[in-house]
Amino acid sequence: MELNETIHQPVRLRIMAALVALDPGSTFNFVDLRGLLGVTDGNLGAHILKLEEAGYISTKKKFIARKPCTFIGVTSKGRAAFEEYVDSLKAILPQK
Repeated sequence: MELNETIHQPVRLRIMAALVALDPGSTFNFVDLRGLLGVTDGNLGAHILKLEEAGYISTKKKFIARKPCTFIGVTSKGRAAFEEYVDSLKAILPQK
């Protein structure tokens, strides 16, 4: 079994792990996700774009108190891809 190279990158793996931990339909706002991961705006934005292009996440932009705010959520395709990724890791790791 091969690892999903899109998810395997460390920052993208952490993004996906954070998003799949949420209830289906829930989102993180960009600022909170950036703080959780400890990455820069540009770094997070680039990884979000890569995951969005793969269809693993979706973004929605809103204005709150006249300020732009981006919300990020995992798609059903993204949840399935993450589960497959975890299964691939389990297949590689020695069983106890």
